[in-house]
Amino acid sequence: MTTAYRPALKLTPMPPPPFRYGILGCGNIAGQFASDLADAQDSVVAAVASRSADKARDFGDRFGVDPARCFGGYAELLADDTLDAVYVALPNHEHHGWSKRALAAGFHVLCEKPFTLNVAGAEDLFDTADAAGLRIMEAFMYRCHPLTHAVVDAVRGGVIGRLRLVRASFCYRTSRIGGNVRFDPAIGGGGLWDIGSYCVSVARLLAGCEPEAVHAAGHFHDTGVDDVAAGLLNFPHGVTASLTFGMSVQADNTLHLGGEDGWIQVPVPWKPPQRGAAYVVGGQTPPKQDLAAGGGGPPGPRTVAVDADAPLFALEADAFARAARSGGPLPVTRADTVGNVRVLAEMARQLDRQRERRS
Repeated sequence: MTTAYRPALKLTPMPPPPFRYGILGCGNIAGQFASDLADAQDSVVAAVASRSADKARDFGDRFGVDPARCFGGYAELLADDTLDAVYVALPNHEHHGWSKRALAAGFHVLCEKPFTLNVAGAEDLFDTADAAGLRIMEAFMYRCHPLTHAVVDAVRGGVIGRLRLVRASFCYRTSRIGGNVRFDPAIGGGGLWDIGSYCVSVARLLAGCEPEAVHAAGHFHDTGVDDVAAGLLNFPHGVTASLTFGMSVQADNTLHLGGEDGWIQVPVPWKPPQRGAAYVVGGQTPPKQDLAAGGGGPPGPRTVAVDADAPLFALEADAFARAARSGGPLPVTRADTVGNVRVLAEMARQLDRQRERRS
């Protein structure tokens, strides 16, 4: 009896269901997160909560959230057991408390920067997550874009020689003062905790270690918060970082890296686009007065384009989702977050002392 050969049936594994995020807060950053997740590969916005039920519903209407999961209270969202993770997009002083409650409810947590306003609070959240077998990460979205990875690789690879200087700026001017949490010193307001955190983060990332000296100076708004400030960080191995940040001043908002053999300029470091992100590499550059005198010069700078597969916040949400499901490494680690909070807290202490002396 002859039988025909039948190849074994190969079954294509089913992809896992989308990682379901519930968002606490309906502010600007929450809207950017929800908008980008429309193009995420592994993540969806499945619920939202605000202190106002109407505001939650309006937010849900904008981003296609089931009205039954648009909650008029944060605790109500934490009772929704269909979710995988909570994205904490609340004012700075509420990050610790609601992140801890989300962990206690059994959810992974992606928490906006600054993670907490002190080191003890940051350590507490990581200890709580570890004890529960959950993941928690600070939401520095720029860390998830391939542009950032490419710049780090270029520096580590010696493209500009030994790194000596980091210059970073992140500034904007707002006229919306009344009711703006950024102008309330009692709840972690001020430019340092808001956007200075990015500058500190990127300096530490590129230096590859913690600073051995931290300095801060600033100007103070009538409300008492720092509205324009600067920081200086000295790292081991000869790296110095100069940081400028503020809420009432304009700047180019770029990242410049000076090496012994060249430099890198990142025109849009904090929110790089999905298409058209790039950095510029230059070689040794004589002083301009020498060039003007006919001294010649090196070849001109070159631009390196780095596109992404998805919008910025979608990259972040998917990276966290994959790490949470697999137990793999997170784009922003515990050591990185705790180190960042430690530097920010020291800078805040110095700014507070300056404000007290001037009052």
